[in-house]
Formats: sequence, C-alpha cells, structure tokens
Amino acid sequence: MAFGPASRLGVSLFDETPPVEWVPGRSGEEAETIIRAVYRQVLGNAYVMESERLSVPESQFKRGELSVREFVRAVAKSDLYQSRFFTSCARYRAIELNFRHLLGRPPLDLEEMRAHSTILDNQGFGADIDSYIDSDEYQTTFGENIVPYIRGYKTEACQSMVQFTHTFQLVRGASSSSLKGDFAGKRPKLNSLVINPTPTAVISPGSAGASFRNPPLGSRSRLGVGASSNGKVYRIEVTGYRAKSVKNISQFRRANQVFLVPYDKLSQEYQRIHSQGGVIASITAI
Repeated sequence: MAFGPASRLGVSLFDETPPVEWVPGRSGEEAETIIRAVYRQVLGNAYVMESERLSVPESQFKRGELSVREFVRAVAKSDLYQSRFFTSCARYRAIELNFRHLLGRPPLDLEEMRAHSTILDNQGFGADIDSYIDSDEYQTTFGENIVPYIRGYKTEACQSMVQFTHTFQLVRGASSSSLKGDFAGKRPKLNSLVINPTPTAVISPGSAGASFRNPPLGSRSRLGVGASSNGKVYRIEVTGYRAKSVKNISQFRRANQVFLVPYDKLSQEYQRIHSQGGVIASITAI
C-alpha cells in the first residue's frame, strides 16, 4: 500500500511506471526497452552515454544468453557502476545506493549494512554485488526476468516504519538521479539514521522543507500520554478530505487536519485516514 498520491511524496516516476518484465522471444525493440530500464534502475536514473553502454552484455541479452537478472549483474559489476557508485563514494553511501539500485529499498538497519561492509572487506566488490542479486529477496521479488524497481515506499516492502521513512532519503523525486540533485552527494545519507535508528519526516515535495534532509539528532525522551517506550510521537498532516454532499457546499472542498499519534498506533491511524479518503501530506517526529 502506498500512502496518498505519489506526486505528493516525490515518487511519482516510480509509482506510475509499472514493473518491466521480459518475455524471451520478443522483438529486438522490446529487448532495447528492457535494456534501457535496467540502465535507468541500476545506474540510479543517471544519463548513460552511448560510449558507456555495455555492448557485449547487451548483445548476450538480445541473443537470449543472459536473463534480465544476469544483465543486471553485468551492469552492477561494470567499471561504469563501480566508478560512479563505489570507488568515488564513501563506503556506507555505496552500500545504501546498492540497496536502492538492486533491491529497490533502503537498508533495514545498521547490521544489514555492516554485513555488506564485511563482504566488501573479505571478498571484494564483485562478491558484494552477488550477495544482493543472489539473495532470496531478489529472487522472490524480481526473479529472472523482472527489472528491479523502487518499491521501498510501499509498506509491504519494508519491515519497519523507520525503514519506510528512510526511502524518501534515497528517492527524492522523479527527475533526480542517485547522486546529482541530492544534497548528500557522495557522502553517507542514512548512516547516522540507521545507527540510532531514527525515522525521518516524509514531506510533500510541494511544501517548504521538501529537500528531505536528515533531521537533527538530539536526545530522545518520552512525549505525552500514550507515547511508546521509545518516546516517539508523530505529527501527521492530512489533506484531501471531501465534505459530504450538502446543498450549497461543494463536495470537493478540502480540509486539512493534524493528528498526533504515538509510534505504535501509526499503522492503525494510516488505515483509518485512507479509509476516509484522506491523503497524508507529511509525517514528522515531534
């Protein structure tokens, strides 16, 4: 389930583009569509010059010698990918981008990031790329012939609400690439957030503060009656409610409302808001 119109969350490109699946035996034109989709996802929506394309893996894919999964592996292990997202980036920035590009979600927690750092130390870059693509999660979600896609903004792709909010740190908007147009650039973006772990505000790109910058990390304390043991209460701003059909009152009249919700009641509150036709504009820890 996604929360409200994707355009309000800055993920419209990913929400409005259905998963791309290759059916062996189709036309060369359709094969080219798959190739472009793989480049777009694995290289983080960055522009790829003709001279940078991987001619040998592309030919192997078109001849049926490589599945989509193996073509993804070839792109992710290429010098092009390595120079853009590994050798030029800080270690944990490279790891969080691997999660975005190959599994379509943010890392779950610090331990998951440490596990990949250990693989890099002991086995190297190629083995770490294999660990994503050969994982049960990749096989179950994408299989052999579906191009990986951004899915972390849908609750079923995340194991925690913190992980869900971290998606919007990695995916800022339809036109931005993994590095360009991102304030973090080549520096780690989620490192401090997964250490704590700390949820981040989910803000509409049309509102002030839509840069999705990391929140300040201060001390955490219990807030208000009903707050969880972690001391977290969230401010949920909701818009999009329609007035009931009453004479002389437009049924399309909008009303904004704000709810203060403890952490352990978030999922229940989301369901209630959406059942009433509301749209979540922002979620902010207070």
